Amino acid sequence: MELNASYTSLVAVGDSFTEGMSDLLPDGTYRGWADVLASRLAVRSPGFRYANLAVRGKLIGQIVDEQVEAATALQGDVVTLVGGLNDTLRPKCDMGRVKGLLEEAAERLAPSCKHLVLMRSPGRNGPVLERFRPRMEELFALIDGLADRHGASVVDLYGAPSLSDPRAWDVDRLHLTAEGHRRVAEAVWQTLGLPAELDWRAPAPATAPPRWAARRAEDIRFTRRHLAPWIGRRLTGRSSGDGRSGAQFDVATGTAFWVTPADAENPGPVTGWRRADSA
Repeated sequence: MELNASYTSLVAVGDSFTEGMSDLLPDGTYRGWADVLASRLAVRSPGFRYANLAVRGKLIGQIVDEQVEAATALQGDVVTLVGGLNDTLRPKCDMGRVKGLLEEAAERLAPSCKHLVLMRSPGRNGPVLERFRPRMEELFALIDGLADRHGASVVDLYGAPSLSDPRAWDVDRLHLTAEGHRRVAEAVWQTLGLPAELDWRAPAPATAPPRWAARRAEDIRFTRRHLAPWIGRRLTGRSSGDGRSGAQFDVATGTAFWVTPADAENPGPVTGWRRADSA
């Protein structure tokens, strides 16, 4: 890998983890690690282009059907692929099919880009992780083989204490906080051969644990606001991503498009994006 390299474009493929939930901005949109990474890469490369095609709730089959072809058409420098975890959280999951679809996605995306990035996603310590850990680890065991086969890089977030800490996760216990997303962006940044700006693996400073009553009250709020609706969607076959498309996906044409920093003259932090010219 070239150290201190420059990249001219980034395409992000996946589900809510890559869409950016729950890194909520004041205008109600999500930012997330992919947006943070794109903003940092853009400072190093004038004319940088970015497309985030990820959609919350998507299963790996939907990612393959709805995002992969659009991503390959863009021919980006870097493509990130994270998917399959939503499948593992379903009561019934055909792991052979899930792994086969992830393989298909990697096989189609790798020739379309200069650098394919795969991940072992982080997991929040707690009963949900313990319940589904075998499935997750079965999926992650495939990643190294795919990386070797396609010359891809692997970002291993799964065992990092900083990202298994419940404090790195939002109140829904499924999505990272803004700080969690910032650490993921740094992990990918370093995997791309760029100089470290922080130790993303470092655990957060120790704090006093919440009292028993506070924990129980939070458990009740979590069950009412997040767990019960999530179970309801599973039982009725609905998804939080129904009717949604990626931020840079044009439903009318069925194609993805690029965005580029709105202020092309300012090499500093990216404060906004605009749709890039089709050329």
